[in-house]
Parts: sequence; structure tokens; C-alpha cells
Amino acid sequence: MDDLTTMPASFIGCDVGAREIVVFDSRSGATTSVRNEPEALRAFAMTLDPDGLAICEATGGHEAALLDALVATGRLVHRADARKVKAFIRSFGTLGKSDAIDARALARYGRERHRSLLRWQPRDRAREQLQLLVNTRQDMVRQRTACKNRLKAPGTAPVAACLKRLLDTLDAEIKGLDDDIKALIRTHAPLATITTVLCSIQGIGITTAAQLAALMPELGQLGRRQAASLGGLAPHPRQSGASDRYRNTRGGRPDVKQALFMAAMSASKHHPSLSAFYKRLIGNGKKPIVALVAVMRKLIVIANAKVRDALAHN
Repeated sequence: MDDLTTMPASFIGCDVGAREIVVFDSRSGATTSVRNEPEALRAFAMTLDPDGLAICEATGGHEAALLDALVATGRLVHRADARKVKAFIRSFGTLGKSDAIDARALARYGRERHRSLLRWQPRDRAREQLQLLVNTRQDMVRQRTACKNRLKAPGTAPVAACLKRLLDTLDAEIKGLDDDIKALIRTHAPLATITTVLCSIQGIGITTAAQLAALMPELGQLGRRQAASLGGLAPHPRQSGASDRYRNTRGGRPDVKQALFMAAMSASKHHPSLSAFYKRLIGNGKKPIVALVAVMRKLIVIANAKVRDALAHN
């Protein structure tokens, strides 16, 4: 039963920890715990109502075994955005914090929002590996930027040699990750197709293409508004009374927005239609950053459409 309009028979809130998972079942009203180990989780999943819906949060990968066990036994599960769940809990004025309270809140979140909660689908292992490589690369790029800034700061002469050695190491590791990313993409046909399509868009290179393929696996399966929203590029109104300020973009996945920034810089200069679009916005009095974000939004919409068409033909 994965019809979003059908009311699940029960809601199971799962507060995930590294060693154990605290569970609240809306049908029985009972709170229990289960070890966060594959065998224990498979046995636990078999006890759940097949027509129920389990809800857990993303917890840095500790939820992976639970998701695998639930999907393997045919149970439905939604992996919730932690920010949305926290906002949901705060809306009730709840001040207490415990695993049992969170598990109960997750079950309630599922009951009230189940029509809009996408059911978890198992991910392609190659795409998960790509995501790991891309995230690690991004972390190292941030470290490299921090080291470069520190090296430029006054009074850093005593540590300059250390920082330079660290920069050399980071440069080598980033290059190695780039090679690993390219090798993985070459050996995985769907990823190779997606990145080839993305690289065909002027302004998007292999690094950005790999980031989009890893960080936005839904690409090609979304509407244009959904793609912009998931990328954190949908404009939100800021109107109150007679005041109607610039719409801003927030929410979505910040790493996707960051990946598109440099691509939009290039596209605003070299992409035939996007360059003209950017210049038209500037000519109409838009701030450069506002025009650039509009180009980023156009890029993700174009990318989504191209990937969708490519997947439809394969």
C-alpha cells in the first residue's frame, strides 16, 4: 500500500540512535526499543503492520540499516527532513526532549502529513558511493579554502610552512577524489548518461555534473517547480501590507545551490540564451546576485528536463 491518498493503518515513529532505535507504535500506544543491528531490525520489521507507515529522520547514516530492513520486508517508510520535524514539534510548544518524545512526535508527524510524505525507495549503491566521494571532496575543498585564507592573514609566518604542506596534501587528495569520481561514473551506465547530458549544458562541467548527480538523485523525475524548490532556488514572497520586498530563496539543498553558483557564473557569460537572459535582467534593474540566482534556477530546470528526456529514451 503505497498510495499516498490511502490512510495507513498505523504510524510507527522511529528515533534512531547509533546503538538503538526507540519506537512508538500509534496502534498499540507502546514505546519500545530495538538494537540498531541488521538482524534485530529485520526481526522488528516483521512484527510491524504491513499497512502501516514508519517514519524516521536522517541521522548521518545511522538510519540506513533500519531503512534496508523495512524495505526488504515490504514495509513502507518515510525518511523525514530533521528541520521539518523539529519545526513540527516546536509548533506544539513541546519543551521536553527525549528519545521517547521524539519517537511519538515522528508518529504524529506521519499521521498528519502522510499524504505528502514520499515513501523511501532503496538507492543505487553506485550513486551512494558517488555521493560519499562528492561530499568528501566538498569537505576537502572547504578545508583548502580555509587554509588559503589563513595563509593570507597577517602574522601567519610561523605556521606558513605547515599550511603550505597541508595545502599540497589537500590538493593531491582532491585530485585523487576527482579521478575516483570519474572512474566510478565511467563504470556505471546510468550515471555516465546523466553526467554526459548535464555536461552538454554550457556552463556545467564534469565536477558540477557529478555533484548534481550525487546530491540530487531525483533529477529527471521532477516538475520544474519541484526541481527549483529542491535545489533551494524557488523564490519566496516577502510581502506584508504595502511592503513588497525582493523575493528570496531559502530551503532546499544548499550544496546543490552551491554547486550551481560557478556554473551560473559561466553560463551568464557563455550560454547563448542564459547570457541574454542575464543581461536582460541586469538591464531591467535587477541586482547582479538576483539575476545570477535566476540563471541558477533556469539551469536546474533545464538540467531536470534534459535528464528526464534522456532517461525516457533509455
